[in-house]
Amino acid sequence: MYGIGKLSIDDFVVGYIEKGSFDFGGKEPESVDVEAEQIPDAPVLTLAQKNGSIEPTFNLIQLDYKNLHAVLGGTLQGGEAAPTGWEAPSDLIDKSGKCVIDLVSGQRITIPNGKILANLSGKLTLTEVAKIAVKLKVQKPTAGGAPYSITDIPEGE
Repeated sequence: MYGIGKLSIDDFVVGYIEKGSFDFGGKEPESVDVEAEQIPDAPVLTLAQKNGSIEPTFNLIQLDYKNLHAVLGGTLQGGEAAPTGWEAPSDLIDKSGKCVIDLVSGQRITIPNGKILANLSGKLTLTEVAKIAVKLKVQKPTAGGAPYSITDIPEGE
């Protein structure tokens, strides 16, 4: 698996992802070893506590008003069709939705219930660009099932 081809949140394709910024992140599986006095060199049982997880992070560098709205919430100014500005949200941001990542290598990663945590970041210089640092917290789907899946992209998409 390699290469970000397209990333969408609730069927909205967000813009450019900064080269080299996408990271699966996440945590290793957790377990507890049970040890016995009679066997000093290794555990006699390992109890699984938690599965490993992913927690993708990336930098969104195409900061048009619709992309700002899609990941940071807030309000579009001038209408949905041709916005002329964006206002940051005045309330706590609580954005969740289906996240789909199509890879150049032909696979699709689907996160049915991703919590979007994002903030405006980067520098305003002539050598760097402003960006939105995004973290996707993978949550249990509301209807149950797998927290994420990896499949082939269907023919013709």
